Amino acid sequence: MKLTRKQVLAKAKASDLESVKKLNCWGCSLTDISIFTQMANIEVLTLSVNNISSLSSLAGCLSLCELYLRKNNIPTLSELSHLRPLTRLRVLWLAENPCCGTDSSQYRLTVLRCLPRLQKLDNQVVTEDELALALMEGEEVTTPPGGVQNQLSTNVLPDAETENDSLNYSMEETNKIREELGMKPFSRDKFPSLSSPSTRENKPSMKKTHTLDAVLLLLKDLDEEELLVVHTATQNRLQTYTMGSEMLLDSLKTRKTPEIQH
Repeated sequence: MKLTRKQVLAKAKASDLESVKKLNCWGCSLTDISIFTQMANIEVLTLSVNNISSLSSLAGCLSLCELYLRKNNIPTLSELSHLRPLTRLRVLWLAENPCCGTDSSQYRLTVLRCLPRLQKLDNQVVTEDELALALMEGEEVTTPPGGVQNQLSTNVLPDAETENDSLNYSMEETNKIREELGMKPFSRDKFPSLSSPSTRENKPSMKKTHTLDAVLLLLKDLDEEELLVVHTATQNRLQTYTMGSEMLLDSLKTRKTPEIQH
């Protein structure tokens, strides 16, 4: 069944598609959702319990923040490549689709590697540790044949990526961002192949490095207000560390030197 303009306007009680911000199409037996190519302003969309197999029509919904797709017929996680341009997407419910497979842990890591901006996946909050692990162990999601690569904006991942690029980004991309922030660029030894035995052995020690990389890579997608939040949080953290260092120095200064007994 195809979702039509008339159905959308009736459900949303709106006069035009551009004004629709929230839409609930739960359990409507939908197979064709091409109408969303005309709905760039949609923010919250419920499409659970339908027969949807492709997400290509959602690639232009750049205002989308929450997307509910539970119990559909999405065949592979490669369909998630259509959601990569949606930089505001924070909530995704994808469970009970064929693409989820039988390994729930690997499925989750792969989704988060593809969409690292998510804050909640399948009604479960995404933690910083989980995201860092996903960026190291999640599988790379490839674009399906005839995908949306030509439709996506500059938010899309670079075409020059290779299988050895850390975090599914190129070293050049990371270093460009580090230079913009006044930081020294990484050398090639910071980007070992994620498939090498030595890398797997050193995963715990690499965790903080990958977390930092992820933060730097996501900074470019933040607007002024969001950057101010990051700035304030950073200042608070630095103040905490400074206070701790000052207290330690004061303690050392006041500590009496023990007398040496002869």
